[in-house]
Amino acid sequence: MAGTGNIDLPLKLFKRGKVRDVFETDNQLLIVSTDRISAFDYVLPSLIPDKGKVLNQIAAFWFRYTREMIPNHIICDEPEKLDEFKEFSRIIKKRAVLTKKLEPFPIEAIVRNYIVGSGWKTYEKTGEICGVTLPRGLKFADPFPEPIFTPTTKADHGHDEDLTFEQMKTKIGKEKAEKIRSLSLGLFKKGSEYAREKGIIIADTKFEFGLSENNLILIDELLTPDSSRFWPKESYKPDGAQKSFDKQYVRDYLISINWGKKPPGPSLPENVIRNTRSKYLEALNQLTDATYAL
Repeated sequence: MAGTGNIDLPLKLFKRGKVRDVFETDNQLLIVSTDRISAFDYVLPSLIPDKGKVLNQIAAFWFRYTREMIPNHIICDEPEKLDEFKEFSRIIKKRAVLTKKLEPFPIEAIVRNYIVGSGWKTYEKTGEICGVTLPRGLKFADPFPEPIFTPTTKADHGHDEDLTFEQMKTKIGKEKAEKIRSLSLGLFKKGSEYAREKGIIIADTKFEFGLSENNLILIDELLTPDSSRFWPKESYKPDGAQKSFDKQYVRDYLISINWGKKPPGPSLPENVIRNTRSKYLEALNQLTDATYAL
């Protein structure tokens, strides 16, 4: 892997995302998770060793765990074992999935169960998030009475923008919006109950969906430390910042050095890189069995 974290393969490059490089082959996508890390919508110059392997394996675990609820885009979660990819199997091992090529909906389906992050800032100003009115007097990191659905736009560049559910229905249609909301809340319930048994609180997460023959398909990543807030259950205390297994640790470091959230992003010191890798690995080990260990 180059210093940029880019994955270079003898395949047609479909796109380079913030943390994944995607290649097209026979109208299918080979999605390779890199060691890049993004924060505040910018990719940082530092790499987190093995991060791509960890994220890919956590997502593969969840896709298997939830596939009876909803079909997903995975064709093969160990493509390095397929003949067509054997020549570069060492590069993609544990990092890649082979998926169907689907058109994603232009929204991110976000479910929140605790009030943190941008949701907290919005609540302080308006008493609601994405049109959902919330109880008065909530403190930072308090749980909601029940999980809430708070969709956003999906921006390839820049910031996503909050949507009310009514705006989402206008954007993609009433029937599909209601189905996505129902599936997202159901997936969150199933995933968060399992994670809690493993000692992890999932405070919030985002899901993405595509369409295949008019059927909703779960795509992208799923319940990873990049797309979710993971907190250790044993140390959770409301009304304050939480210990985490996710990239909030990196965000907190960037806030501490007063980075202006404009490119170029700063390099991370070695101790932050090392601790971030350790947090991601801990999430993998707590959530999954030895099949997914590095």
